[in-house]
Amino acid sequence: MPSSRKTILIVDPDEPSRERLGQVLRRDARILKAASGEAGLGLMAREDVSLVLAAIALPGVSGFDLLRIIRENYPLTEIVMVSAQSDVESAVQAVKLGAYDVLQADAAPDAVRAALAHAGERQDLSRQVLALSAQVEEQGGREFVTGPSLVAREMMDLVDKVAGLSATVLILGESGTGKELVARRIHQRSGQPDAPFIPVNVAAIPRELVESTLFGHEKGAFTGAVRQQIGKFELAHGGTLFLDEIGDLKQELQAKLLRAIQEGEIERVGGATPIRVNFRLIAATNVDLARAVKEGAFREDLYYRLNVIPVRLPPLRERLEDLPALADFFLRRYNARFHKQVQGIAESTLRMLAGHWWPGNVRELENLIERLVATSDGEWITDDDLPFEFHVADIDRDPGQHLLDRVMTTFERNFIIRALERSAWNVTQTARYLGIPLSTLKFKMDRLEIRGLARKIKGDR
Repeated sequence: MPSSRKTILIVDPDEPSRERLGQVLRRDARILKAASGEAGLGLMAREDVSLVLAAIALPGVSGFDLLRIIRENYPLTEIVMVSAQSDVESAVQAVKLGAYDVLQADAAPDAVRAALAHAGERQDLSRQVLALSAQVEEQGGREFVTGPSLVAREMMDLVDKVAGLSATVLILGESGTGKELVARRIHQRSGQPDAPFIPVNVAAIPRELVESTLFGHEKGAFTGAVRQQIGKFELAHGGTLFLDEIGDLKQELQAKLLRAIQEGEIERVGGATPIRVNFRLIAATNVDLARAVKEGAFREDLYYRLNVIPVRLPPLRERLEDLPALADFFLRRYNARFHKQVQGIAESTLRMLAGHWWPGNVRELENLIERLVATSDGEWITDDDLPFEFHVADIDRDPGQHLLDRVMTTFERNFIIRALERSAWNVTQTARYLGIPLSTLKFKMDRLEIRGLARKIKGDR
């Protein structure tokens, strides 16, 4: 049998047969027994059943009907059917309906164990595929980018030290500092990089669905729960669960999270049987959890359980030494994505970038570089390419006779570009949106050197 102890449901109307099969499998798994399909489904509604060993000939709900119902409502549960006689047609029908295997009623104990073991291995593989599907989104090609700043290097040294430990890590930092990327780095260097990494942004899930998303639910647990759903905790079994924006977790779920961490078990919504889970937890937040504890918004015991190894990510304004390296990294990324050949960013432009407050941190910088590369016609990104707010921030350091004209021109150029983007670069629609004559818009586009950019982008589509 697979290494994790599973629950096997035996459905057979013949009591001696149920007992014999139970004795054969008892050493390898937890055994449940039912004399009919109805009774078996009742047990499945209350218990976390991994595998089903069911007779084809059942009173009431037939074995084939039971097979259909289980396949529809419990897609991760594997079924092995038992035929009382050598009936090739019934065996073929059972396999077509989704049975993993069909055994003869007089099958040897070793054959029964082997069939259930293989069915359990396929169930484990199905769960792994589901876990991998859950973690694929936005994973490819992304990494935490550092630079020469001491604060970033010290932070990454700490990250690499704790990666090999099993302790819970709490990542603290403003939005956009790269908390998920650091969590992925910890997972990749944990010694089990091929294990599941399941990221969950708690703040992005509708409040009424958070519990079901995290813990899963049984069929019928609430309106709309038409089938069993495996939660993120189970998907992360054997790997890493990353809970982002943990400070937004509502209080009634904080107790369930604490229990999952301390006891290593969960219960699905609508379920009654604890399910063992083994995962490495990494949590992240952009709020002050210590203050939230004092204000009664966050459980104190959960805070101390999460805050085993705190890792603080510095905001971009505290690591401006890294800005040129970050900008160059994103420049190369979006050159490749947009098939551009932008050579770099002018020194004066980098100085203007360094004067920005960066409330959105590294994510804001990446989004800016993406836009600049996408809209650039030249070999270098210069001051004129930057949005007007960067010029305003530069007033104290770079006053000049034509400062107002430069700021107003930059604002107008960026505003028109954004309007064109909104209208899919349709000049007529853009003029209508801006409330100006088409001839006036064309004149401004020529004056601001936007016409060539518009032609190129429309030609690329």
